[in-house]
Amino acid sequence: MRGVAPSGDAAPSRSPSRILKVLCTYKGRLGVVRMKKEKTAKRDIKVVNIVVSTSLKHDIPLEKMAATLSNTEYNPEQFPGLVIRIKEPKTSALIFSSGKVVCTGARSMDKVNESIKKIIKSLEKINIKITIKPDIKIQNIVASGSVGMDLNLNVLAMKLENTEYEPEQFPGLVYKLEEAKATFLLFSNGKIVCTGTKSDEEVNQALDKLIINLKKVKA
Repeated sequence: MRGVAPSGDAAPSRSPSRILKVLCTYKGRLGVVRMKKEKTAKRDIKVVNIVVSTSLKHDIPLEKMAATLSNTEYNPEQFPGLVIRIKEPKTSALIFSSGKVVCTGARSMDKVNESIKKIIKSLEKINIKITIKPDIKIQNIVASGSVGMDLNLNVLAMKLENTEYEPEQFPGLVYKLEEAKATFLLFSNGKIVCTGTKSDEEVNQALDKLIINLKKVKA
C-alpha cells in the first residue's frame, strides 16, 4: 500500500511515534530536524542497541532475587518478568522464572556476553549456579546514521511503497523495506534509524537497498 502524506482534515491511522516505540528501544537523541542544502552528512551507520534472548536452563526465584539485589524491579501483578539493570556495560534485562532472559542496551556482542555473565554472577548471591554456556540469539538490531543526502519526506511518502508519514504528529517518516526485512525511520536532513535486522551485515545491506530506492525517487 502506497504511503500518502496527510492533508486537510484527513484522520491519521497510526502514529509513527507509537510505531517507533514498538519497533525498538533507541536511547540516542536525533536532535532538531532541519533542512541543510549547503552541506550534507556522509553516508554512515552504526549499531546503537542489540536485543538478544537466551535461556539459563534453570528456574529463577524472582521474589528472592528482587529482595536480595538492589538493581532489580519486580511487580508480578503488572508483569511476570523481573527487570535487572547493569551499570557496566549499561544494559537492562528481563528475567523470567523459567530462566528465560531478554537483554537490551548493548552496542556489541562482546557487551552482550559481558552483561549475561554479570547476570549469572548476580544469581550466585541467591545460591543459583548456572553451569551451562547460554545460547544467545539476536532478536533485533537498532542502528542509526545518515544516508548522506537531504530527503523530501512528502515526495517519499507519495512515491515509496509501505510508508507512514504524519508530520503534524512526528517529523519522521516510517519506511518498511520488506526485501531487506528492515524498517527505517527517515528524517529530512538524511538522518535515519534502522530496526529489524539481526546482524551487522544485514544492517549494511538494508542501508544499501534504502539508498538505491531513495536515488530512484530523486532521479
